[in-house]
Parts: sequence; structure tokens; C-alpha cells
Amino acid sequence: MLNVFTLSNGRLFQEEIESLQELEQFRPIWVDLETPTPEEKRWVRQHYGLSIPEDAMDDDIEESARFYEEDNGDLHIRSDFLVADFDEPRQVRVAFIVNQANEQLRSHGVLFSIHDETVPAFRLLRLRARRMPGLLTDAREVLLKLFDADAEYCADTLEGIYDDLEAASKKVLDGNVGDEVASEVLAAIARQEDMNGRIRRNMMDTRRAVSFLMRSKMLDAEQFEEARQILRDIDSLDGHTTFLFDKINFLMDATVGFININQNKIIKLFSVASVALLPPTLVASVYGMNFQHMPELEWKYGYAWGILLMVASAALPMLYFRRRGWLK
Repeated sequence: MLNVFTLSNGRLFQEEIESLQELEQFRPIWVDLETPTPEEKRWVRQHYGLSIPEDAMDDDIEESARFYEEDNGDLHIRSDFLVADFDEPRQVRVAFIVNQANEQLRSHGVLFSIHDETVPAFRLLRLRARRMPGLLTDAREVLLKLFDADAEYCADTLEGIYDDLEAASKKVLDGNVGDEVASEVLAAIARQEDMNGRIRRNMMDTRRAVSFLMRSKMLDAEQFEEARQILRDIDSLDGHTTFLFDKINFLMDATVGFININQNKIIKLFSVASVALLPPTLVASVYGMNFQHMPELEWKYGYAWGILLMVASAALPMLYFRRRGWLK
């Protein structure tokens, strides 16, 4: 899918392109290619003279492959954007290409973005730009606002993690943590720990991308200050992720502690039962011995007395354990 975005009266307008002729009708500041076809790449190459690298969305984390400038002035940035899907949270690799140096190229002043699936931060920026005239002024501003939208999207996701951990805390601190509740809490904690880790990794990647933009000297004074504000926001999010990791570890330890208590209760029952059954087992063993001269064999109710003795020998330990509070 090939979409172009133009500015009119300070507002951002989107147009979906279905042919090379349509592409030639617009002068956009942003060209977005979502899962582009070979034909759409050919349109971009013919109209803008821009060749999209085949490895544009590779998962190479080397800085030399993710942030670099070509001889013709094209600035290449590959950054990850968070998708906080409940069932499958993930990062989406997005490749950006922008040329602010060579005014002779048609691609000058146009931001090109290439990605394989829909990115929530992109959708958030489009909604803002339609409602807030003057939010965007050029391609550099679009790129900065995309990183800013990604940081805010991560902040909203962190708030969701807070809420989910609060619900888990109520279950754990209630004290009645059975096996079913413990299983639910551990599953929820594991999901939030994974999401929190993804947010932290995503913020680290965004910090690197924004820092590269600042070093590239392509930003004016106002945009440079905006980039510094984005870095400050990211630093504040790092503090929140650290706090959440601590809270997750506490809930994990508390839940595992309740599981151990429940297991100890079961082991205690088996231990008490085994101790209580030792005396009657001894009595039964004595009565089962094949001695020739056993006076109990001549008693009229010898075996009845034996059974009563077995019951009494089992009852006495049970009463003792109950008085000590080991049995409830």
C-alpha cells in the first residue's frame, strides 16, 4: 500500500496511490509504504529517483547498518516501533529515508517510511495532525513527531501495565491464593514483564534514532530542542519501567511464597498422617507375629482389644497435633 501525505492550510491530508500518474499529481512531505509491492517501489524509483534497499527492514542491530548517510545526502534510519497487542506484543521495524541536503532531487524534503504492518504510532500521528493545524511543517517534523508518538504510545501502554499489576496485587495481597488464582496471577505477571521489557528495548532504540538525528545537524534550533524533549520523556519512561520491574519481582516472589505455603500444608498433612499411623502399625505388626505363646490369643476378645488399641494409638497423636495447632 502506497500513501502520500500533503499539507494544506496546516493540516495533513492522506491520499492512497494506485498508479504512477496519481503519484505525479501530489507534492507530499511524507510517503508511506506499507508492505510495498515491486510495482509501488518502481513508481517511487521512477518519480523520485529513490531506490528502496532490499534489506530496508532487516533485523540488523548494528548502528552502521541502521543509521547512515549516503553520498547523495539520503539519510537512512531504521527504528523499531511498539505494537502492544495483547496476544502477540512485538516491535515493527520501520525504515526511514529523508533527503534534506540535495535540493536537485525530487525526493528533497520528503520523508519515506517503509514497513510491513500497521504501526499504532503512525495512526496516532495522523489523527493528531488532522485535528491540530500547524502541528507539522516539514518532513523532519514528521519524523520527530513519529518518535514522539511512539514514546507516548509506550507511556499509555505502561499505564495499562500499572492497571493490570494493580489487579494482580489485589488477588495476591488478599491472602487467599489457591492454585487457580496463583496460575492466573503468574500468567498475568509474565505477560506484563514481557511487555515492560519490550517497552524498555523500544525506548532504547528510539533514543538511539533521535540522538542520530541530533548529530546529523539536519534539525533547526526549534526541532533540536524538541528532540531533546523527546529524550527527556524517554528518560522518565526508563524510571517507570524500572519501578514496574521491581513491582513485578515483588508480586512474583509473593505468589511463589503462597504456592510454597500451600505445598507445605499438603506435606504437613502427609507427615502428620504418617506419624499418627506409626503406633497402630506397630500394634498390628505385633499381633501379626506368629509367636507360639501369645496370651492375647487366648483372650475372649483378644483381637477386639487389639483393634481398640490400634484406634487409641492413632487417636492420641492426632489429639496432640491438634492441640499444638498443627491440624485445623
